[in-house]
Amino acid sequence: MKVLRLLVILFIVPSVTFPQITSDFVSISDTDFVKNGDKYFFLGTNLWYGMNLGASDETGDRARLVNELDRLQNLGVHNIRILGSSEGNADSKYQVLPALQISAGEYNEAVWKGLDFLLAEMSKRDMTAVVCLNNFWMWSGGMPKYLSWVKKQEIPMPDIERKGSWDEFISYSLEFFSNKKANELFKEHLNTTINRTNSITGITYKNDPTIMAWQLANEPRGYGSPKVYQKWIRRIARYIKSLDQNHLVSVGSEGNTGSSRAGVDLYSDNKSKFIDYATVHIWIQNWGWYTPERPATFESALKKTTTYLEDQLTKASKLGKPVIVEEFGVSRDRASYDPSATTQIRDQYYEYLFSETLSHAQGGGLIKGCNFWSWSGEGRPQNPGGMWKKGHDLIGDPPHEKQGWYSVYDTDASTIAIIKKYADLFNAISQKLAANYSTEKEK
Repeated sequence: MKVLRLLVILFIVPSVTFPQITSDFVSISDTDFVKNGDKYFFLGTNLWYGMNLGASDETGDRARLVNELDRLQNLGVHNIRILGSSEGNADSKYQVLPALQISAGEYNEAVWKGLDFLLAEMSKRDMTAVVCLNNFWMWSGGMPKYLSWVKKQEIPMPDIERKGSWDEFISYSLEFFSNKKANELFKEHLNTTINRTNSITGITYKNDPTIMAWQLANEPRGYGSPKVYQKWIRRIARYIKSLDQNHLVSVGSEGNTGSSRAGVDLYSDNKSKFIDYATVHIWIQNWGWYTPERPATFESALKKTTTYLEDQLTKASKLGKPVIVEEFGVSRDRASYDPSATTQIRDQYYEYLFSETLSHAQGGGLIKGCNFWSWSGEGRPQNPGGMWKKGHDLIGDPPHEKQGWYSVYDTDASTIAIIKKYADLFNAISQKLAANYSTEKEK
């Protein structure tokens, strides 16, 4: 296997009192993340549904959320990518419900309090959050929902169950970047979110160091209009910075994808001075590099992953910005959705990608962390391989995908052992550098 060597080679009541926050905001110095004056590295995860688990009404499950955060803390995971927005009404299809924003400018306060609770609990555990504020895809409402509100029309949803074409939906979502009215609604949400005061801690979001970064959207793509898309990136990132000078901003894009048709490019999409770091998503199954029913394709997928990372890091080096590999996953063996199915291939891929990103971080390269997709913990699919319905467990697979596809459960002992091993190694880098830094200051 080629080794990457680029550029170096139960219910729980929340405490009513909170300790004084002494942690600093995560910042960037040269190409390093810095927290409390020390370099900051991490192995993190995606827990996009945390806001919904934290909801203050009967739709939430705060006891489970606390359990999940405790599990992740015990694994050494202290960076979590979460949703800070969702848009839709009670009968919206293929999306998480209940939504935060139920109509333009109208919010579900119970879900808001869910985000408050999530951030408060993360703060107790000295965790940091990357907060995603929009979505190109429908599973949290996102761009197509904003368009639907201003155009007063239904979203042209693909027939996912029958593997229908996505073309009409993609063309529709793409309109968001140039639709002024839809973007005004989005900017109002940004203003509301960034200036919100947490109902539990009393801290305004823009002053909360628990938040590492605001993220423009989940996997935005330019397709046939990359220039329009890139102008949108600069415009929205600049607006966020005008509201909040404390936090980092990232795009939330995939870097490049397995196809040039997506209209994305790590270098061009992250050039703006208002974007602080670049992100990469790697999907060896979605991009057709690996077919679970044909295990022999796995070795070639590893080689393609290495080549892909090398290409992305070459682009990032031109930007002079750090990189987070913030989404990647593999299904259970033979594409099974059964939670009891084996995870041999997934474990090999996690070991491989964790090892590569760790090696790069240890050697002073541009990769500073990674977030696997996605933590499900004690959640289980109601109908493995079926679609999510309101009232089902929230798990790592979003509602527009077959449930159980990429989920990591609390019973996946072999996968969890690998996560803990590498989380500890990532944390050790930060601790070692912090110790060295303290020694230097004493001299």
